[in-house]
Amino acid sequence: MDRAVIAPQTSDVLIRPTNAQDVDAMVAIYTHHIARGVDPSAMHDIEPIEPEDLKRRRKNFRDRRFPHLAAELNGTVIGYAYAVQFRKRPAYRYTVKHSIYIHHAHQRAGIGRRLLPALIDACAAAGFRQMIGYVDAGNGPSLRLHESCGFRPVGHLPGVGLKFGKWTDVVMVQRSLGLGVAAPPDTWPAPEDSYAG
Repeated sequence: MDRAVIAPQTSDVLIRPTNAQDVDAMVAIYTHHIARGVDPSAMHDIEPIEPEDLKRRRKNFRDRRFPHLAAELNGTVIGYAYAVQFRKRPAYRYTVKHSIYIHHAHQRAGIGRRLLPALIDACAAAGFRQMIGYVDAGNGPSLRLHESCGFRPVGHLPGVGLKFGKWTDVVMVQRSLGLGVAAPPDTWPAPEDSYAG
């Protein structure tokens, strides 16, 4: 079993914006999850993520004020989370969707419970008003994490994934950020800025 590492105290975990030096660790975390998430016979269809590509994406996120956070323990990145534009149309510029990846040796150790609230706060501070997530319907821990952070299920997508020869469902979850729909947004981000890239 890969989870033979003793769980760290989450108070020892630093949550911070990612930097260029984090890219190799993030690529390794992502690659592990992709390799474990599908039948190995399907791996030839999956393009590996390249460090330079991730560096470009990180810069694009930063330039456009999309939060990209790392969880660091003793100088090592053990997880990361980020938000991207929900849809590339100006009408959706106040809505983000998010992803979280935790190193396989540190899963179920409370790292997601540190990363997700920090990402929520960062997105609210950046002026976004809604956050969307897509969670595998069979991933009870992730569903419970999202519920504890104020997300509620807003959709069920049956049979949209294929893992190890079995169709999987996805639950779409959502939560408001900041004032949500209670008040009009500030002027940022402008429509032309949100559509760039």
